Amino acid sequence: MTFSLHGQAVSRGIAIGRAVIVASSRMDVAHYFVTTEQVQAEIERLRSARNAVVEEIERVQQSLETLGSNDAHPELTALLDVHLMLLQDEQLTSGVKHWIVERHYNAEWALTSQLEVIARQFDEMEDPYLRERKADLEQVVERMLRVMRGMVSPVATSAAPVSHDSSTEVPLVLIAHDLSPADMLQFKQSVFAGFVTDVGGKTSHTAIVARSMDIPAVVGARSASHLIAQDDWVIIDGDAGVVVIDPSPVLLAEYGFKQRQGEVERERLARLKNTPAVTLDGQKIELLANIEQPEDTVAALKAGAVGVGLFRTEFLFMGRNGKLPDEEEQYAAYRRALEGMQGLPVTIRTVDVGADKPLDRGASRAGDDYLNPALGLRAIRWSLADPAMFLVQLRAILRAAAHGAVNLLVPMLAHASEIRQTLALVQRAREQLDGLGQVYGPVRLGAMIEVPAAALTVPLFLRHFDFLSIGTNDLIQYTLAIDRADEAVSHLYDPVHPAVLQLLASTITQCHAQGKGVSVCGEMAGDVAMTRLLLGLGLRSFSMHPSQILAVKQQILRCDTGKLATWAQTVLAADDPAALMAD
Repeated sequence: MTFSLHGQAVSRGIAIGRAVIVASSRMDVAHYFVTTEQVQAEIERLRSARNAVVEEIERVQQSLETLGSNDAHPELTALLDVHLMLLQDEQLTSGVKHWIVERHYNAEWALTSQLEVIARQFDEMEDPYLRERKADLEQVVERMLRVMRGMVSPVATSAAPVSHDSSTEVPLVLIAHDLSPADMLQFKQSVFAGFVTDVGGKTSHTAIVARSMDIPAVVGARSASHLIAQDDWVIIDGDAGVVVIDPSPVLLAEYGFKQRQGEVERERLARLKNTPAVTLDGQKIELLANIEQPEDTVAALKAGAVGVGLFRTEFLFMGRNGKLPDEEEQYAAYRRALEGMQGLPVTIRTVDVGADKPLDRGASRAGDDYLNPALGLRAIRWSLADPAMFLVQLRAILRAAAHGAVNLLVPMLAHASEIRQTLALVQRAREQLDGLGQVYGPVRLGAMIEVPAAALTVPLFLRHFDFLSIGTNDLIQYTLAIDRADEAVSHLYDPVHPAVLQLLASTITQCHAQGKGVSVCGEMAGDVAMTRLLLGLGLRSFSMHPSQILAVKQQILRCDTGKLATWAQTVLAADDPAALMAD
């Protein structure tokens, strides 16, 4: 009987094949007490399991190094690094030892008990990407549990019996509760045509890697691994976030046609890489890439990006148990990004962390409950609260600027006092480098407009900064008072709410009037459904995930900004702009 499941559409394309079911990674764990004499043996079991998983990940990393540049995905490399850092995290290892020594739990029970403690901390994080890193922690723990049971990777087990030499191979799709980065590599090297997971969101590691590989995928499909049977025919619609199980011949034929259309479309888009992004009426549009790691520049260039519009430096600070990257490490990372872009400009955003981020530095204060982390000590507020840390980053960025064109971008500014403090610290960083005889380069200074107070005082920002970058994700959240992490109100998160569009349009207009650059670097920039409206509002610089660049470029090549300007004003004046978006 044909039925369908719905999840998150995270990677485009259609996959059709037989289901290979991977048993849920949620493993039953034995709970028993050990004697005092057995405590050391349990700790040794724990250490052995951790070391075995570390060796497994290192083997995967070595195999990545042997792949060609087309197959060695920087997103996967970065996620494997996160897993290694979690395995070596003191909070995890010392916490587990506590349960064994103090409570006399067996190693497995102690491991899952500490997982629950740390998982609650992740659940309280406001940032969706960091919140979903809980899945990485869970996978690290589950791999250790597998080792204790003598089990191996589920993907490797599932893929092993399949012959690559058979001329009558049936396409296979993988159905799992979740997939780790290491599993994803084995998946890439197997015959699977697509995958579905029960859990995950648009910023989960599976989604990130799927997009980088351009693999059809649906995540967050709830009970897919329980409802789909082994060898069922399955259609994965990565465009709509739909999974069709046991499709009829008519549906198979329909989706087969869509699949062939998608392949033709991808080939057509690939040919646009070297085509200038120019509208029908001759307007040149700047298409930039958002990156998290220096190695992401490979994907940016492959997609034809003309620069990096947002380097999220906080990913250099993650998962380090309070040991923040020093100046040399940061300088080396920023320099690698510049060299990776081969002379194209790179916009480096200062660290966007805060009370909701896993950077426990032992500096928490009594009474700091952080009930509203999105409104707390984050981004520039966090940096200004620790000038010594901020100066380390500023010096590293300035030194890297000697190797290429750097734009320095400051997040979440809202007050004139914050602007003055930031500019003073940038100048102090220069003076410190002068005093040390260090070489550094010039930078263009920019501010993010992501707080309504900033959007309403754009003239103040334009007096102090060379360019502005609109962070639509936070601007929408703060304008509509919507916590994106709260499922009860997430349906009210509306990119085309009249208030949001008014702030967006006003910022773009004022920047143009002052001859200052302005870009959008939030999710809105990579959404092809928003491209026409943004062009009509006057935006000429878009920054997005590299995988979205060619599709947005295709839209741009079909647009006449003169005609769109009139239409955009109609949308801007409407009570219900969404109703006009399809016009």
